[in-house]
Amino acid sequence: MKLNHLNLTVSNVLETHRFLVKHFGLKDYGTLAPREAMSFLSDDNGMVLALFRAATGTELKYPPGFHIGFVQESEERVNEINERLREDGFKVPKPARLHGSWTFYFQSPGGFTVEGLC
Repeated sequence: MKLNHLNLTVSNVLETHRFLVKHFGLKDYGTLAPREAMSFLSDDNGMVLALFRAATGTELKYPPGFHIGFVQESEERVNEINERLREDGFKVPKPARLHGSWTFYFQSPGGFTVEGLC
């Protein structure tokens, strides 16, 4: 079995789209260009991540513990991503050894938690 797609509701589709491309290597999916209302990205394994804008006036709130994780090939790569996020002004804690992984968690521009790990 293979995960086909995941849909996330976000506060700002275009900002979140650009963030995921720049920092986690996702790529535009299909021929539909990213728009303010929705966009589609894919990873190297073909999984599709759909981003849909939250309805106007809706408070975007994911449950505690909800996050998406991006596995990296090495601790060095996790450190590089972490440092680049800091350089771009994100409030990101330094990576640490948690649950057997070299990892960090932080709030993405779209309103959900992201984990970078190896």
